Amino acid sequence: MSIAANNPALSSWVEVPENSDFPIQNIPFGIVKAEGHSPRVASRIGDSIIDLKSLFVLGYLENLQFRLEDFDTDSLNAMMRSGKQGTRSLRNRISKLFEAGQEDLQKNEHHVNQVLIPVGQVEMLMPVKVGDYTDFYSSEQHAYNVGCMFRDPNNALLPNWKHIPVGYHGRASSIVISGTPMHRPKGQQKPNDEEPPVFGPCKLLDFELEMGFVTYQGKPLGDSISTEEADDYIFGMCLFNDWSARDIQKWEYVPLGPFLAKNFASHVSPWIVTLDALEPFRVPGPVQDPKVLPYLEYTGDKHIDINLEVAIQPENSEEKVVCHSNYKHMYWNMNQQLAHHSVNGCNINAGDMMASGTISGGEEGMYGSMLEISWKGTKPVPMPDGSERKFILDNDTVIMRGYGEKNGVRVGFGEVSAKVLPAK
Repeated sequence: MSIAANNPALSSWVEVPENSDFPIQNIPFGIVKAEGHSPRVASRIGDSIIDLKSLFVLGYLENLQFRLEDFDTDSLNAMMRSGKQGTRSLRNRISKLFEAGQEDLQKNEHHVNQVLIPVGQVEMLMPVKVGDYTDFYSSEQHAYNVGCMFRDPNNALLPNWKHIPVGYHGRASSIVISGTPMHRPKGQQKPNDEEPPVFGPCKLLDFELEMGFVTYQGKPLGDSISTEEADDYIFGMCLFNDWSARDIQKWEYVPLGPFLAKNFASHVSPWIVTLDALEPFRVPGPVQDPKVLPYLEYTGDKHIDINLEVAIQPENSEEKVVCHSNYKHMYWNMNQQLAHHSVNGCNINAGDMMASGTISGGEEGMYGSMLEISWKGTKPVPMPDGSERKFILDNDTVIMRGYGEKNGVRVGFGEVSAKVLPAK
């Protein structure tokens, strides 16, 4: 697929620091609030925020299918109503305006000063109003690891796992922006099989390294989206830390799955990187055996090579990277997830969030949760301050980062981080 804004030869008249996640080939979308201004839609090149409301008011987005209210707002939902072609045209226009040698905006210093804001002068807000949230369970290595720990290594995967992209409906209200502190959750736990359950703060708090994707408006109730159509209904992606209270989950999840163990918080990175910007990093997926049913078959490269890492930073200490993984390790891809989600006629709305499930690679060092990294607490991880971690402690900060890199171009997501505060 040829998308003008993806050209690796492009450079910008806006300065881009070396190894920045935000070269001109990215052009992500988010919501910013600067002092004295209302929240608005923005993009980013290097360490400069691009105020799209100002860009619109000054006439630089003419002949595109947008209105002022699409940018003068506190979410991307209205902008996403324009669909794939609308946001693609917008991204291409922004790319053109900021391309080296293009002087329409560059030569007008008064306009540049209105449009560009240093990244340190804005607050990043939740990029989308999430109406519905679905969490999948689509990394084979993660599912295998968990199956080995809690069941039988010879039957680690449940019988349905290689036939359907397993998922469940999560809680949208507690999805929050990177940097939002989180209190340790409380709930029932059953530490001893012979004794009644107890209530109190979670003792086995865990992160889950995931990627989220955000949808455009889907089809009417009763219609389904095919794997072939799915790309046209996916706006973009973000980093997603889907926190998990392992001890609460163990006691509650039979028969209906996770509840209090998962609904207390999930953190997202502030920039939505478009699926268009990620096209250059497409790679083949694994051979799926047994053969999937026809509605889950797909053509082309639908997996994406995104380098991922997780770091834990104890309070008043430096961070320790505890995981290097990659989104390409997924068994089920986004196209299959969306096709399965809608095959029964479930309607998808603009701003719906869907998460990948924990992303674990095939060897130690690539596991996307402390449950796996510490192997259920049997392999503590040393920290720079001399302490150890089996799970996440109070006042720890968990940081996730991700980027794709090819042909000298790095397109990244920044980071999603959150500090864990003691239980209230």
